[in-house]
Amino acid sequence: MAYVFRRWRVLLVLNVLTVAGFITFWAKCNTRSSVPTAAGPEAAADGRRAPGNGTSLGPGISHEVLLKRLSSLEDVVYRQLNGLSKSLGLIEGFGGRGKGGLPATLAPAEESDAKYLWEKYGYNAYLSERISLDRNIPDFRPAKCRKANFPRDLPQISLIFIFINEALSVILRSVHSAVNHTPAHLLKEIILVDDNSDDEQLKAPLEEYVNKRYPGLVKIVRNQKREGLIRARLEGWKVATGEVTGFFDAHVEFTPSWAEPVLARIKEDHTRIILPSIDNIKHDTFELERYENSGHGYNWELWCMYINPPKQWWDEGDISAPIRTPAMIGCSFVANRNYFGELGLLDSGMDVYGGENIELGIRVSVSPSFLLLQLSVPCGLEWSSGLSRGPLMNEVH
Repeated sequence: MAYVFRRWRVLLVLNVLTVAGFITFWAKCNTRSSVPTAAGPEAAADGRRAPGNGTSLGPGISHEVLLKRLSSLEDVVYRQLNGLSKSLGLIEGFGGRGKGGLPATLAPAEESDAKYLWEKYGYNAYLSERISLDRNIPDFRPAKCRKANFPRDLPQISLIFIFINEALSVILRSVHSAVNHTPAHLLKEIILVDDNSDDEQLKAPLEEYVNKRYPGLVKIVRNQKREGLIRARLEGWKVATGEVTGFFDAHVEFTPSWAEPVLARIKEDHTRIILPSIDNIKHDTFELERYENSGHGYNWELWCMYINPPKQWWDEGDISAPIRTPAMIGCSFVANRNYFGELGLLDSGMDVYGGENIELGIRVSVSPSFLLLQLSVPCGLEWSSGLSRGPLMNEVH
């Protein structure tokens, strides 16, 4: 699982491959040009190259030199990339405040400075700026999930994040977490849909950062007027090119290996709509709070709510198994892109959130391909800042 905490971003890999190719080519050329002819004054009796001035690379040490140079290059490039976040007043790396999902705190002298951003965003954005964009988080998935094996040839996913005037640190932590914890060969792209934000940090600073940090991987879609959550999601769907699309709010952090169980379920049956399991990120300390397994339902007022998994699920005794559920949480779901289009997408006439929690479940249940209502799958886990609550992964069939 080397990709789990990978530091080799897209730019890093390109630089490393370029230099590796150059060094390899140079080493081969140097080796050939350094082999003496039989008539040369330094030719050895056994045909081997005579010792030189130390600049030539023999077959026994060339790999060592190459690896040392690549390691040095990695450190240089990583420091350059890390400097991008420093220019925004943000932090990278796996340590620091809040590491391991523990509660982060501010010093007494920082408390007064934090009030303005708290009032602006509704959560402790000042503290968020002091928590690493790459912080490590615990893996609360069932043990069986961590031992599961999945095929490598899974469909690629386009991750779509929706935001309006969200704190820059929270958006970038969502992006970093997605890149860090999604296998590179499965992550087609990340699409950030800006629903007409007026925060200046979300304009040029955001674009410059993602273009330099993740060139070619992150796209930004700008709505010219505020469209609302549902239509903003649809704008992201329109530009997505992955076989699978994942829709998320822009205040999430992903558990390692979250994507494989989600994509494996869709590969088995493309008519499944998957809702990754959601735990909670506390809005004041950014502590990770685990939620118990549950399904999704709704009350007579059609508000989505968490419900106890059905008896059959409990009787099977496998807490890693999907949970059948008739509704969904709209802030986090994954679907085959074409199938989502065949269903009619989400109702573009909805101006605010809430209706999609019921609508998509009904669309699937009345479709010709109906198999189940929804499933909740604990092996696909992500964390969402206090705006949405609940665990598990749901599927709509």
